Amino acid sequence: MENALTAPETLLDAVRYFADPDVCLSFMVAIRWPDGVVTCPQCGRDEPSFLASRRVWQCKSVHDHRQFSIKTGTIFEDSPLGLEQWLPAVWMITNDKNGISSYEVARVLGITQKSAWFMMHRVRLALQRGSLDKFSGDVEVDETFIGGHARFMPKGKRAEKIKGTGPMGKAAVMGLLERHGPDKKSRVRLKVVGSRRKPVLQAEVRAHVERGSSLYTDALASYEGLSGEYVHGVIDHAEAYVDGKIHTNGLENFWSLLKRAIKGTYVSVEPFHLFRYLDEQAFRFNQRGGNGASRFVELLRAIVGRRLTYKGLIGDTGLATTPA
Repeated sequence: MENALTAPETLLDAVRYFADPDVCLSFMVAIRWPDGVVTCPQCGRDEPSFLASRRVWQCKSVHDHRQFSIKTGTIFEDSPLGLEQWLPAVWMITNDKNGISSYEVARVLGITQKSAWFMMHRVRLALQRGSLDKFSGDVEVDETFIGGHARFMPKGKRAEKIKGTGPMGKAAVMGLLERHGPDKKSRVRLKVVGSRRKPVLQAEVRAHVERGSSLYTDALASYEGLSGEYVHGVIDHAEAYVDGKIHTNGLENFWSLLKRAIKGTYVSVEPFHLFRYLDEQAFRFNQRGGNGASRFVELLRAIVGRRLTYKGLIGDTGLATTPA
């Protein structure tokens, strides 16, 4: 059942398919334990007893938390919402190209906006893709700034947020794009960086790009000095945007997709949570070659061993901001 071809391929299919809690349970068992052997998340013992009336298992070994559900040890743990609500939400966030706001999820699922916002950030945790492999071949590097336009802000908010001109008050995001990666499709990696100074940007390049690769950047002075380790091509945007293979148009295209989602769907993203939205957009871009079912299953395979509490989400300040 964990085969992507058996998963719902449209949102309507997902809503219909996961309307039955028993179907949800069977589907998630096939995702979590593809060999069919259910194991205790506490001790690892297999063949637990299944308590059908409550849809939970009980480990045969005696220890704390002997009883566990399909949610235990996943992003779904301790959520009062059922899988019949969780799974359509996961399908939506993985397949809506421009993202989907928590207000829309709340309306669709019949829950509060605050619950939907927390739910979506749990899903974004599973979207994070840490990797030790480095980009190679042709790699584009560029940065952008994420933040509101002063002309759209009320006077009071503008005075609070805008402290200078240009990028002042905005978050700097660095992107790396590998052209024609292992699956013949470009893939990206993103990171919120503290500044665009040379030590910061060059450290990220060295951490994520193999020495000897072809590196393409704009004329920002922070990239000067990389030619000893990479085949460094520089395009000066004051003169041209393309010079043969030397350009950053792949990342420029990605920035437009990212900002369309943030400005058009989420509208207001706090800097504290920005990296989560970057993970979301990078996942959809890197998985764009598959269909809705394959992206959906790819995410569900990553839900185990990840946990996000509400206090952790809001920084344990006791004050929650719930943007879209």
